[in-house]
Amino acid sequence: MKFIHTADWHLGKLVHGIYMTDEQRNVLDQLVRLVEAEKPDAVVIAGDLYDRSVPPTEAVELLNDVLYRINVECETPVLAISGNHDSAERLSFGSSWYKKSGFYMEGKLDGNISLVRLNGVNFYLIPYMEPGTARALLDDSSIHSHEAAMKAIVGKIEETIDPNEPNVLIGHAFVLGGKTTDSERTLSVGGSGCVSKECFAPFSYTALGHLHSPDAIKDERIRYAGSLLKYSFSEAKQNKSISIVDIDEKGRVEIETRSLQPQKDLREIEGYLDELLDPAFYGRQKVDDYLKVTLLDEGAMIDPMNKLRQVYPNVLHLEKKREQQDLKERQYFQAIQQQEKNELDMFKAFYQKMTSLPFTKEKEMQMASLIDEVKRGQM
Repeated sequence: MKFIHTADWHLGKLVHGIYMTDEQRNVLDQLVRLVEAEKPDAVVIAGDLYDRSVPPTEAVELLNDVLYRINVECETPVLAISGNHDSAERLSFGSSWYKKSGFYMEGKLDGNISLVRLNGVNFYLIPYMEPGTARALLDDSSIHSHEAAMKAIVGKIEETIDPNEPNVLIGHAFVLGGKTTDSERTLSVGGSGCVSKECFAPFSYTALGHLHSPDAIKDERIRYAGSLLKYSFSEAKQNKSISIVDIDEKGRVEIETRSLQPQKDLREIEGYLDELLDPAFYGRQKVDDYLKVTLLDEGAMIDPMNKLRQVYPNVLHLEKKREQQDLKERQYFQAIQQQEKNELDMFKAFYQKMTSLPFTKEKEMQMASLIDEVKRGQM
């Protein structure tokens, strides 16, 4: 069986105040043409179809158009789940009758884990959910992290799974050790938002969404599709792609990738202002790309952004390298100073910042007593 694995479309995404809808439409046209050419048995979308729970009208219309073209015009089954950016309820709407056309949309679990069997392959659709939701749904008071939630859900699947058949999990999660970027929303504080690769051991292939790099983790059976486009300059060097997955009756997997080429790339350039404005330099550039420009010039400058936009109309961010180095040094020394503070000093600073109220001597004595009590309990 052959299926296409994609995720993290983030339709309706704003990048530095610019809607990415036209760029998204362009690469989704490439996806539809790929479906027409490859004729896969299914298209898998592993969450974050939208960038926010209430997307703009243009994003809704674009999603409707693309899914109709894939599912109806190309007669290709679609298996999709909600991600942490989506509204589970909105994506669940109409799912009961979507299935009649081979469109399986799992916005939220309702106690029964969705199993779709296509061409001898079992697909388990696990939408994103918070640990508290999983705890209530599975009536398991021990679930307090994403890891515990995923283990409990997979344990429920293992009660009926046939290990002699190819089994695929479609999920949206942060696998421990995965490489992050600036455009991904943190699932929770600390490490409670992570799940381990061992959770997915029962499956021949795990089709994931959430992390935006296709190379976020290195594993033969667990893969992130990566985001549709570059959504932050921390992704500027990534190669966005679509995964074409072949899986045989024994569960053996082969993966091929196809690159996506946006009309306007998201890039970084660096140099002195005069150099960047020299026709000999910008004549070799695609000047309408979305750019982050780092200037090497020192000292004050008169309106460099306006000068750059005369040549590069889509400069989204401008900074000077010396200022960035100074900022990093300040942050480093602030971190050292923070480490040298004791617990009471740090709480006092936090309290004053959050409340704008004086930290009285009485409050200081109460907090010192509480900190001392906690420390004694740890010994």
